[in-house]
Amino acid sequence: MTAFFDTHVHFPDEAAAVEGLLTRASAAGVARLLAVGGSPALNPGARRAAAARPEQVLLALGLDRDQAGRADALAAADALFADVEPEQLSAIGEIGLDYQRADAAVRRRQCALMEHQLVRAAQWERPVVIHTREADDDTLALLRQARGLPWFRGARPGVIHCFTGGQVLADALLELGYLLSFSGIVTFANADPLRAVARAVPGERLLIETDTPYLTPVPLRGRPNEPAYVPHVAACLAHARGTSLDELAALTRANAERLFGGPAA
Repeated sequence: MTAFFDTHVHFPDEAAAVEGLLTRASAAGVARLLAVGGSPALNPGARRAAAARPEQVLLALGLDRDQAGRADALAAADALFADVEPEQLSAIGEIGLDYQRADAAVRRRQCALMEHQLVRAAQWERPVVIHTREADDDTLALLRQARGLPWFRGARPGVIHCFTGGQVLADALLELGYLLSFSGIVTFANADPLRAVARAVPGERLLIETDTPYLTPVPLRGRPNEPAYVPHVAACLAHARGTSLDELAALTRANAERLFGGPAA
């Protein structure tokens, strides 16, 4: 069976729901996945999934841009990481910037929280899972600044999850060493420009994801997303890049395993 690696899954903190998602993922050929936190609501589900199936599920924890409004955001990030050993994490995330509805003060707080966690990632030598929306300049500035930290001079600084930008942004991120991950958005009818960008990404920098429970791919729109649907993303990208589904799955799985490593100890 073709084996896939879904690099971005948010899990509920409920044992039966986690088990159902993982069982269906396995049946669909999802051999590995990254359980991603990002908030006090999301981090427990990620930890539950990683504990339930350590042979299948890798773990990423962090505080995302929506947590930046907390007065204690930096302390909350420190408390989160104080409650986990570095070896338990395959990545720090998701972290990043979202300026869609953010005023100047909120943007400053988002930048401070992202920078704080980039430092943690460098200290722990872990790749980062980055969210960026309508924040290209500041995202690039922070990632370029992070290159002053020894870890980020290496070959695997992290991934830009659910990439939806244009070719200029893609080229800038690729130059910094990041991988680009494509979600169900790439399957949408109006996503020709995004498919063109995905077609041009070097093979060794390409990843796939569902962003469960969001962004369900065509032809399953209207349902909650889940890891079992990542083959639809892979099939769309395989068609766009003129390769087979098996080759696309093997390529992206190998890329993810190089970035995130094997199952966390």
